[in-house]
Amino acid sequence: MPISLSAKKSLRKSIKNRKVNSKFRDKVKSTIKKYLLKPNEAGLKEVFSMLDKAKKNYVYHQNKVARLKSRMSKKLVKPTADSKSTPDPPLKKGGSKKVVAKKKVSEEMS
Repeated sequence: MPISLSAKKSLRKSIKNRKVNSKFRDKVKSTIKKYLLKPNEAGLKEVFSMLDKAKKNYVYHQNKVARLKSRMSKKLVKPTADSKSTPDPPLKKGGSKKVVAKKKVSEEMS
């Protein structure tokens, strides 16, 4: 247990912050889960807002926020105008290589 007054205050403060941060993390997680069930633009905007607030208040590290935002934006499937077209066939491996003519040793000396 803390002995000095400042240590006691620090303990009270950390307990309070842990509760607040825990509730906020739960709120972020529930928002993300709700978005993943039905991805749409409004849900993505709400998730981004929550993640930005979490970064601002140091609940999540900025790299984690960036990673989550990237993953959430990939989940959003935008309808394309040309939805009936088939995707391009995969490219063949190997392809054409440039052939460079080699000089003979005797030609270089003369």
